[in-house]
Amino acid sequence: MSANHDVVIVGGGLVGASLAIALDGLGVDVGLVEATPGGTLPAVFDQRSLSFAAATVNALTALGVMQRLSNADSPIRRIHVSRAGDFGRVVMQAQDYGREAFGQVVVARDFGQALEARLGELKHLTRYRPATFVGLGASAEGRRDVVIADADGERRLQARLVVGADGTRSAVRQSLGIDVTEHDYLQTLFVARVRPAKAPDGCAYERFTDTGPTALLPRGDRHYGVVHGVARDEADAVMALSDTAWLARLQDAVGWRAGRLLESGPRSAYPLIQVLAKKLVGERALLLGNAAQTIHPLGAQGFNLGLRDALTLAELIGDASQDAGSDALLQAYVQRRGPDREQTLAFSDGLARLTSNASPLMRPLRSLGLVAAAQATPVQSFLVGGAMGFRGQVPELCRSEVR
Repeated sequence: MSANHDVVIVGGGLVGASLAIALDGLGVDVGLVEATPGGTLPAVFDQRSLSFAAATVNALTALGVMQRLSNADSPIRRIHVSRAGDFGRVVMQAQDYGREAFGQVVVARDFGQALEARLGELKHLTRYRPATFVGLGASAEGRRDVVIADADGERRLQARLVVGADGTRSAVRQSLGIDVTEHDYLQTLFVARVRPAKAPDGCAYERFTDTGPTALLPRGDRHYGVVHGVARDEADAVMALSDTAWLARLQDAVGWRAGRLLESGPRSAYPLIQVLAKKLVGERALLLGNAAQTIHPLGAQGFNLGLRDALTLAELIGDASQDAGSDALLQAYVQRRGPDREQTLAFSDGLARLTSNASPLMRPLRSLGLVAAAQATPVQSFLVGGAMGFRGQVPELCRSEVR
């Protein structure tokens, strides 16, 4: 026997879970295939710090997720951008744009627990966990077969639409035969939590270097979430540093703008490789989030972009007079997501390459760019709009603040 659903989502991480919540509010019958067993959060929900754009905060509040966060509020009210070796800086204040904050910093584990709490309240959701995706079957009578495996062996689900939200090395994408383009930045990103001598005051710092960005994100627990890019061939040596040497390295990278850094939690390391799907849709199937595009974390756009993917899909399904997996709906999705996706990818990749270019010829050009951005209101407005997630045709849930 096979179980029928309107939508089957493969992957219960940040984007897949968020999509399930959005679809439940529309009365859509959803099957969620998750690799982790009940009572266990996916590995992505660790101690790393996530930067939610204002549009993301709006949407997750409307979906009832932000209200379930247990940690203290941690708004980003100011953004300070500079580059080592270049003169000039850009400082953007949310109040200058009529906003209380550009966004909010959320601990991934806290977010995972909030999502889990909301998933437990859904009325139209069936969770298959722990289960692994095996492959896609044929389409017939407006549905597509999905083969999964659990403790009882293989089983078959059917759905009008199959959504691949299963990460960078997406098995759904491979099953659809969709190729990718990859670019290895030859950098490794270290992530940790650090305790400063003075508590964060709502300012996020972004410091560019030849080997990638270093950022301090203000958390609500009197710590900063730190991300620190290093050259790939230095990664093992950086991981082996003592805590004292690690803190000294961070201090040298960011300077003293945030005060003295006193203590660091454990470090995690992630190689920076951009992976872009050449297509977003297949027969009754669609890719979201990292399965569609895994991008450089500069500007913290990855999850924010993936959430807009999910909410656009939910919006189209809610408005559709035809079924969720129709060619018309899938093409409407591709058309709607195109501008936001292309602009965000161009911004993320272009800025990553520009800011890490060590050529002496680039330094005066970058410095002039920082000076110009600091003085030109239109330039800052463009940067702020992107940082807050209001680029292009964004989903309705992203636009409205919920009080």
